[in-house]
Amino acid sequence: MEQLFILSVLVNNQFGVLTRLSGLFARRGYNIDALSVAETENPAYSRMTVVVGGDDYVLEQIVKQLEKQVDVRQVERVRAASAILRELLLVKVAHDAQNKQDILAVANLFNARVADWSDRTLTLELTDQPDIVSAFIDRLRAFSIVEICRTGMTAIPRGDEKAGGEAH
Repeated sequence: MEQLFILSVLVNNQFGVLTRLSGLFARRGYNIDALSVAETENPAYSRMTVVVGGDDYVLEQIVKQLEKQVDVRQVERVRAASAILRELLLVKVAHDAQNKQDILAVANLFNARVADWSDRTLTLELTDQPDIVSAFIDRLRAFSIVEICRTGMTAIPRGDEKAGGEAH
């Protein structure tokens, strides 16, 4: 049965690592559903949050392939139930005098904020769980969405546990 898996991959923060790892996924025929990469608390490393679809066998193969890579320091599966999952959305919506207040009411309902406005568009910003971000977009479809930019999911374990499985 196909499902989504979240992987936290600690890698060397060096030029070309992302290209090599995304190439690995492409060569193996694995689709990346979401990807978020940034430097960690240690500038020598970056953390990749990778969301991939597949079954348990596919997950096992992806983890094995990643663990073989020289630049990969650690690969951990993140379980959604024990992690904080967030995604950033910027969405530009066309508005006019009749619907501007309705758009702002939807934004208020989801605790989104206005990041920019012009005479014809509102750009709204929302950071929340991916399912809430998707629900917000669905509500805005009643209006005229001009553009959507999503960061993809990022995740961190709850409590004292670190993404690498160590507590401190």
